Amino acid sequence: MFRTISATLLASFVLFSIFDAPLSAQETDKSDASQEDLEKDFAEKMTGVTLVGYFTIDGQQKPPKEERYDIYKTTKIENNKWMIQARIKYGKNDLTVPIILNVDWAGDTPVMSLTDLTIPGLGTFTSRTMFYGDRYVGTWQHGKVGGHMYGRLERTEQKSEPEK
Repeated sequence: MFRTISATLLASFVLFSIFDAPLSAQETDKSDASQEDLEKDFAEKMTGVTLVGYFTIDGQQKPPKEERYDIYKTTKIENNKWMIQARIKYGKNDLTVPIILNVDWAGDTPVMSLTDLTIPGLGTFTSRTMFYGDRYVGTWQHGKVGGHMYGRLERTEQKSEPEK
């Protein structure tokens, strides 16, 4: 049994090392960027984009549910405060709202953070969402219900909120 586990670990390490090489090069390139450049890239990446992914609900054995968030524009306000103009479809609600939240940085990786934010018509939410490359992952909480979310960023044609 020990040999099987050791062989599996060794194989995993070799595969990880081979496939990790290109990612390490990307990380090195980004780590040389200034904070201003990282923030500019983040604002551009998060403008005219749709987060396409899934969310889970803690304690449920059901498959993850699909989710989509259209982000029309992302702007830094000051310090770590940012404004996201997003379309949120949640249940029967479909709203386009400006959301003020924090974006903190773990090295070259942005982490969106909101705590007990009340969105009229939807409720109060807490979440932490990390972005890297064209993917996102995070946790969410809505009252006593919470879970995880993950997905990818897809570029959209429209870079501003649709006219009403």
